[in-house]
Amino acid sequence: MQNIKEFQESITQEIDVIKNRVRNLIGGANWGEEGRFKEAVLKNILKRFLPKNMSVGTGFILKAENSSSNISISKQLDIIIYDNTLPLLFSEGDFIITTINNVKGVIEVKSKITSSTFQTVIEQFDNSLQPFVELILNMEAKLFLGVFAFEYEGNFESLNIDFALKSSKKIINHISLGTNYFIRFWGSKYKYNLLTSVDCENDFYNCYKIANLSFSYFISNIIDMIYQEQEDRSWFLFPITETKEFYRTRSICME
Repeated sequence: MQNIKEFQESITQEIDVIKNRVRNLIGGANWGEEGRFKEAVLKNILKRFLPKNMSVGTGFILKAENSSSNISISKQLDIIIYDNTLPLLFSEGDFIITTINNVKGVIEVKSKITSSTFQTVIEQFDNSLQPFVELILNMEAKLFLGVFAFEYEGNFESLNIDFALKSSKKIINHISLGTNYFIRFWGSKYKYNLLTSVDCENDFYNCYKIANLSFSYFISNIIDMIYQEQEDRSWFLFPITETKEFYRTRSICME
């Protein structure tokens, strides 16, 4: 008998096991290399699930303001998911430079986030895409913009999380914190559509405790956001029978 929930849990468990391999061999000798290894781990996992017209790289996004003499550039981005049927400005291996037109998602990868460092991570993500914030907020087809942390340490109910998200530029829409914690942005129009309604006047973030599913839900939401007509496989992407809304710990209302 099929058990899709166990299948999705195994994705989270696999990522959790792989993340320790370099640390077990080199200890704390070179944390920079460990960080790059973890980026590679997530890239390789994503490549399994994304269709052939989607690629995963690292690099920069450029934007020209009316002329080539006024070009804005992002900070270097850990992971860029892009449509490879459109030309890039530059590529060498998995390093790319492109414009935002063929970008489908951007992910910041962290080895560990704590309740005290959460705000700094959110601010860094916002700053990395500063030239594109207004454009992103007004895009009809929303980008997947996420932070992925292999480990989380601290109280998931910390007010630091609430303050950081309320103070953010509201472009981050998915956050995975270790194997068990997941945060998702929702537009205000969805507050009555969820199985359990949300008492927020404006947009909001929902916080979920979903044991052993945070990593796989992060990946499933990438697929769902890039390809929005997924009704025939939602049972596969999101296998919690009662929906994850029953595992919601709180909503963070935006002002």
